[in-house]
Amino acid sequence: MCVNRRARFDYLIEESFEAGLKLVGSEVKALRQGKAHLKDSYGRIGKGEAFLIKAHISPYGAASGLNHEPTRTRKLLLHKREILRLTGKVKERGLTLVPLRIYFKNGRAKVELALARGKKTYDKRDSIRRKEVRREVERSLKTRQKA
Repeated sequence: MCVNRRARFDYLIEESFEAGLKLVGSEVKALRQGKAHLKDSYGRIGKGEAFLIKAHISPYGAASGLNHEPTRTRKLLLHKREILRLTGKVKERGLTLVPLRIYFKNGRAKVELALARGKKTYDKRDSIRRKEVRREVERSLKTRQKA
């Protein structure tokens, strides 16, 4: 499983959904070993198809010459009406498709995608402040329970 923690910090998540991934054998093996990251990746819709771009899946060591390109564009498996709905939302409201995590469900690789809006710097500062306050409250409760 691979999680994009930065996405929740950089974007306001409006809606998330699940999509299948079209992968090559060596990519599946590398994913099962946890050799992937979604740092700068994003989703794009074009010509009635959806794609995952810049997702990095490291080469699988045992595949040798039959390995895949680590940052190749991968096709997302979605129903046509889902793609049409996403196309409308991305164009109309200026949203971005951001992958949140890659995981396996019933033996198949899935991507959790989110329709997201970019945060401004003051929004990021606010979320950092909230997180610090929550930590302080948890610390004070922990010390109270020890006494």
